Amino acid sequence: MQPDVTFVIAAYNAETSIARAIESALAQRGVSIEIIVVDDRSSDRTVEIACAFPPEQVKVIALDQNRGPGGARNAGLEAARGRWIAVLDSDDTVHPERLKCMIARAETQGAQIAVDNLEVVRDAAGTRETMFEAKLLEAHPELMLADFIAANIMFEGTFSFGYMKPIFERRFLEQHGLRYDETLRIGEDYIFLASTMAKGGRCVVEPTVGYAYHIRQGSISRVLELHHVEAMLKADATFLEQHVLDPRSAAAQMRRTRSLRQAASFLKLVHYLKARAPFHAVVTALRDPAALRHLGMPIAARMRRLAATFQPGRTPSEAG
Repeated sequence: MQPDVTFVIAAYNAETSIARAIESALAQRGVSIEIIVVDDRSSDRTVEIACAFPPEQVKVIALDQNRGPGGARNAGLEAARGRWIAVLDSDDTVHPERLKCMIARAETQGAQIAVDNLEVVRDAAGTRETMFEAKLLEAHPELMLADFIAANIMFEGTFSFGYMKPIFERRFLEQHGLRYDETLRIGEDYIFLASTMAKGGRCVVEPTVGYAYHIRQGSISRVLELHHVEAMLKADATFLEQHVLDPRSAAAQMRRTRSLRQAASFLKLVHYLKARAPFHAVVTALRDPAALRHLGMPIAARMRRLAATFQPGRTPSEAG
C-alpha cells in the first residue's frame, strides 16, 4: 500500500541527532509514512544508529561517495514511494500532527506544496521560540513565487520564508523532472522550491507550528564563502534560463541577482583586506562600489548576517 508521506532525511555525521529525527517522524499521527535515511558518507555512527530501527520502518541508503545535501536528497527522492515528500534535516524534529495538518490543507486547496510555521529550539537552554506570528502567516494563505524570491535577498532584513521546510506532492515532482541541484552546498533548498513554484506548483501556508529547528550547544553558522555565492549565481542563471517568470517574480529575481553580486564583491573585498592586498581591494571596490557600504557594519557581524540567510544559527549536518 502506498504511504501518504515519505520522509527524506539526508544525514552526515549526525550520530547525536539522527535517532531523535527518526523518532519524531515515526510519531506522526493520522498519516501513513515511510522513512528514508540517506547517509552521505558519514565517518561516525550515523548509519549504525539508523540501521538499528526496524527495516520495515526505516530504509537506510548509504552513498558510496559524498554528494552533498542536494545529492543525498535526490537519492531519497529516487527511492520514495509516498504521495507526499517531507524533507527533514537530521538535526531537527517534527510535531506529531504536522503532516496530517499540512496534507489536509494542501489537498483541500488543490496545492502541490505546503509550508508551515516552525520553532527554534535551543537544546542546551531548553528554550523554544516560534519563528513567525500565526496572524502573519494567516495573512499569507498562499505563498507566491515573487514573495518567496523577495524573501531570499541578501543584505535585506526581509520576512524570510526561506527558513520554512516544505512538503511536495511527489507526482508533481516526477511530472516535471524536479531534482535538487547537486552543485550547491548552500542554497539548494531555495532553488528547489523556487523551481517547483516556477513550474506552476501552488504553495499553501499552514500557520500552526509543525517543524522544529534544533540548535545544539556550541554549534555555529556555516561560513559563507565566495565559491558558495558564485555557485548560487550560476544556479540562479540556470533557473532564469529554464523558467519564464511573471513580472513581479522577474523584478524580485533582478534584486536577488544584484544582491548576490554585491555579496560576491563584499566577500572578495574582505579577502583582499585580510590579505593586505590594497590594490586588489581598490579594484574590487571600483567595480562594485555597493560592496563598500557593507563595510559600515563590522565584518564579523556582516558575515554572520549573510550566513543567517541560509540557516538560523547552526551548522547543518545533512551533508559534508
